[in-house]
Amino acid sequence: MGFQCGIVGLPNVGKSTIFNALTASAIQAENYPFCTIEPNIGIVPVPDARLDKLADLVHTRNKVSTQMEFVDIAGLVKGASKGEGLGNQFLGHIRQVDALVHVVRCFEDNNIVHVDGSVDPLRDVTVINTELILADMETVDRRLVRTKNQAKSGSKTLLAEAEMLERLQRHLDAGNPARSFVCEEEQHQKILKELCLLSAKPVLYVANMSEDEVAGGNAHFQALEKLATEEAAELVRIAGAIEQEIAQLSPEEQKEYLAELHMEEPGLHRLIKAGYRLLGLLTFFTVGEKETKAWTIVKGTKAPGAAGKIHSDFERGFIRAEVIAYEDYIACGSEAAARDKGLMRSEGKDYVVRDGDCILFRFNV
Repeated sequence: MGFQCGIVGLPNVGKSTIFNALTASAIQAENYPFCTIEPNIGIVPVPDARLDKLADLVHTRNKVSTQMEFVDIAGLVKGASKGEGLGNQFLGHIRQVDALVHVVRCFEDNNIVHVDGSVDPLRDVTVINTELILADMETVDRRLVRTKNQAKSGSKTLLAEAEMLERLQRHLDAGNPARSFVCEEEQHQKILKELCLLSAKPVLYVANMSEDEVAGGNAHFQALEKLATEEAAELVRIAGAIEQEIAQLSPEEQKEYLAELHMEEPGLHRLIKAGYRLLGLLTFFTVGEKETKAWTIVKGTKAPGAAGKIHSDFERGFIRAEVIAYEDYIACGSEAAARDKGLMRSEGKDYVVRDGDCILFRFNV
């Protein structure tokens, strides 16, 4: 599907453990820095009870979840932007993803070394953010030098671009990530996107905690929670070690284990859903006895674009979309019953697809 969340953080904070649990892939997760060098990629189904209910309702023969990709990127250290700890290579991996899942260690364990000698979530977050910002400053500096040289021609457009880049430069120099930079001009927004700045990527914080403290929290979590609130960022707390155990169990064993832990669902489900929200995605469904499938699109996508997710011919020859809201589909019990009650709508090219829509596309090529 093409949407990737990169799992980042300092070495030994639990990134690979969490990735293992997400993908049940049993990749290397050792107690020393840089055990992950090449990024590991895992395709993970997005849990959605609506898909299960729709599939059961129509007795579908094949149920297909929508998916997200998670990329386990090696731990960054102070000086990464200057090449420390293979930093340039790892920063390049970050540049390829759509959003960041920043794993922060919020547990004490003398048996697991911390690269800086002690557990301090706020310091750890600052180290990662600083390295991303420093790398971005180099990117902006190069673009600014080029733009200023071109602006000697007197072009008002280039002079305005140089002014915007100088504002961005000051913003980054003050220690602020690019995602908080205010840029209203459409052309300048386009330039900002072209720069592919690392600190412009949306961030989800994951507090990796011990089994004993994940439910009630601790002082480390409270500090990270305060920071996430100030940044208006999402925060999920999980116990990576527990989640890795859960991932290895059968569905029935998982239910029993979760019941013992007084958990309704694995913490990783909350992480996946939060990543989904972070990227501004939504799900629509195609429903049938042969196959019931969840599809991922960006919020704001119109009906022809959604049809194109299924097949390019659907978008090219789009005629209309016949839409039933998920709640109406479940309440009526079938597509035919929803149509009889007038709850199936015929929508055209300008219809913006909503989360949970059950859609039948009509097309002609």
